[in-house]
This record gives sequence, C-alpha cells and structure tokens, in this order.
Amino acid sequence: QVQLVESGGGLVQSGGSLRLSCAASGRTFSDYAVGWFRQAPGNEREFVAAISRSGSGTTYADFVEGRFTISRDNAKNMVYLQMNSLKPEDSAVYSCAAYASLYTDAWFKTAGPYDYWGQGTQITVSS
Repeated sequence: QVQLVESGGGLVQSGGSLRLSCAASGRTFSDYAVGWFRQAPGNEREFVAAISRSGSGTTYADFVEGRFTISRDNAKNMVYLQMNSLKPEDSAVYSCAAYASLYTDAWFKTAGPYDYWGQGTQITVSS
C-alpha cells in the first residue's frame, strides 16, 4: 500500500505559477512510477505528466507545451509538479497517482495502471 497526499493547490492569476507536491508513505517509494492527472467539472480525467521510478524518464501531455515540469526526490518520498504560465483552462482538481513499476524508466499516460491515488488538490486560474 502507498498513501499519497497532494498539496500546493490554490487560486492564481493567469500567467502565474504553482508547485504541487505529492507526498508518499508506505512502501518503498522508489519502486513506484508516478503520474499527475487532472479533472475539471464536466470533463473526463486527463493525463498531465508522469515520471519513472528512477526519475530519469518523464513525459507530458501535449497541452503542457513546456510549461510544467515533473520531478521527484525519492529520499524524501516526494513528487513535484512545477506549473508555470498557467491558463484558465488549467483549472481543475489535480491528483497524483502511483503504480509499482518493473522498469526504472517506464511510465504510463493512461490512468488504468495506476493503483494508488491521492485525494486531489484544486487549482483555479483566474483570467
């Protein structure tokens, strides 16, 4: 079992920045790949970014367009999502998720493989 808790959400103006944190507890965190997903009201959940268990592999959704950076610190059991140049359409509940990965550099862009989810943190970007 892995428990995930997100923090860092809030209200920000368009063009602003936020850094989300995902704190993990439980099993050996370095065994898990981690992804960030978001869901806005009336929309389906969508992939944002993912990082391999080693941290050497990262991937992003097309809409990120270089604005976000995912990183992790396995010694602290933390994953971060630095979000810059935020737009009103980035407003959503952002959740981190994890799955035990057999490969050091693998990740998934779909939600299905992720076994553990946090409760989510709300981000609202005002225009």
